[in-house]
Amino acid sequence: MPSSPQQTLRDVFGYAAFRGEQQAVVEHVAAGGDALVLMPTGGGKSLCYQIPALLRPGTGIVVSPLIALMQDQVDALIQLGVRAAFLNSSLGAEAAREVQGRLLRGELDLLYVAPERLLMPGFLSLLEQVQETSGLALFAIDEAHCVSQWGHDFRKEYRELTVLHERFPKVPRIALTATADTPTRGEIVERLALEQARQFVSSFDRTNIRYRVTQKSNARNQLQAFLEAEHAHDAGIVYCLSRKKVEETAAWLKEHGWDALPYHAGLDAATRSKNQSRFLREEGVVMVATVAFGMGIDKPNVRFVAHLDLPKSMEGYYQETGRAGRDGLPANAWLAYGLGDVVQMRQMIDGGDAPEERKRLERQKLDALLGYCESTTCRHQTVLRYFGEEHPGNCNECDNCLEPVDTWDATEPARMALSCVYRTGQRFGAGHLADVLIGKLTERVEKFNHQRLSTFGIGKELSPVQWSSVYRQLVASGLLEADIEAYGGLKLTETARPVLRGEQEVWLRRDADPAKRKAQRAERLNKSREPFVGANENRLWLALKAKRTELAREQGVPPYVIFHDSTLLEILNQRPVSLDELGRISGVGQNKLARYGDEFLKVIEDAASQQFT
Repeated sequence: MPSSPQQTLRDVFGYAAFRGEQQAVVEHVAAGGDALVLMPTGGGKSLCYQIPALLRPGTGIVVSPLIALMQDQVDALIQLGVRAAFLNSSLGAEAAREVQGRLLRGELDLLYVAPERLLMPGFLSLLEQVQETSGLALFAIDEAHCVSQWGHDFRKEYRELTVLHERFPKVPRIALTATADTPTRGEIVERLALEQARQFVSSFDRTNIRYRVTQKSNARNQLQAFLEAEHAHDAGIVYCLSRKKVEETAAWLKEHGWDALPYHAGLDAATRSKNQSRFLREEGVVMVATVAFGMGIDKPNVRFVAHLDLPKSMEGYYQETGRAGRDGLPANAWLAYGLGDVVQMRQMIDGGDAPEERKRLERQKLDALLGYCESTTCRHQTVLRYFGEEHPGNCNECDNCLEPVDTWDATEPARMALSCVYRTGQRFGAGHLADVLIGKLTERVEKFNHQRLSTFGIGKELSPVQWSSVYRQLVASGLLEADIEAYGGLKLTETARPVLRGEQEVWLRRDADPAKRKAQRAERLNKSREPFVGANENRLWLALKAKRTELAREQGVPPYVIFHDSTLLEILNQRPVSLDELGRISGVGQNKLARYGDEFLKVIEDAASQQFT
């Protein structure tokens, strides 16, 4: 057994150095201390409990909320030579007994278990037996934000995990999450009795993710253009709000040549499992899903996350986009958003059965997300500010930094728009209001005699598209809101009064002309988001990936469990010619070097002999 954190990191995991707060966390927990770790997705949270579990005597118990995450983590650890297993509902009775037997005999370094299983009286008694014999190294509580009743991933079982401290007070606990604003962090501490735990808070910035928000016109065609330009052979996730839209979008993408699969809670368990397995184990699969898919998905080479509908909150958006680029290589977060999304989300909140206190909080979270969508400043700054962190400057990795947004003094158009809402009775949508403002005599306008209003025709200087933009931004800024009783019609809020009275200026972003910027965007944003320029044309790169896929299929594991893309990329760049040189590459530990070293060296040798480029 390795004797130090650094030796374990190098020999078992194949990394030369810790990142950020990893070493401090590992040393603290290995010494027996409790910890709360806030670290972004892809920041290496799992090492923070895996290494202490290997350093301390006994078995480390990892509480994880999702079966898929357990399977992935255990597959990856076994590849490294770590004695790991999981216990959840996917195991039959005989397989579960076998795992419990290994646990009792002290034959496991790490055991992953669902919270429901952990809390069973029989299992807690089993852990007490283990503690008295081979010992318990630690308890790791992954996805700790599930404890928050205000969160989008609330799991009631997480609130009962204080039993670990009560029954095993001498076993260190480490709670980890990638998404926790300040109130959620406080709730984790309180609910898990971690008041004495040391807190480790890393930067939330995902510098390798390029954030982009585009105004929705024809969302499917916009998605198709985005994928064709930047992700022709990549794995990615497309999020939709409804199950129906998931099914329709997956079918549409498949018709247009993409290897797309649907995933939502309405599908039977066998179909969900099959689709998820294909996504994890094959290259270039696009998963179209509701938010039922994703938490704990450990696939590191997801190159893009696209949203065809507005997420519910900044936390949700951050977590969902965080599933891209976990390997640290370039990735895209793309969101198509329009006024209809705002109306739909507000209707869902107002029409729900939640208590008014919960609805008020959900409205605040949605408003924060709308502010992000309409922001004219660096998106990385906006995301970090929401989580209470300052960003040093422009990121040059978002649409607003790469293509600075024009703003314009929209005070008078805003007054016209608000006045038209008031004059028409505060019960019509943006399309009808725009018709009134530009003086378009439609059947609907005549039906309600709106051609006689003082606002009829006063806004002819702007086009219907421009008025739609004005209304979208007025809703996002809180001057207007959707009225659920008027089927999404717009009504004034109290904050609109100063604008109507001419006491407050309104500045809005000027939406880009898609035709004008198409060529510029293609040049600046397209191929630069591949792991390296020309990745999908490089024959050695493709040969390395093919060998990885072959080995993965032989063992029934996802390809990234063999080597991450980042490791393959370093092999490509370094082109090692010996096992010693290959062993110095990040991500190649001793066990993987022994198992796969000769085969990958053969691929490089063949490439050299055939003069691959």
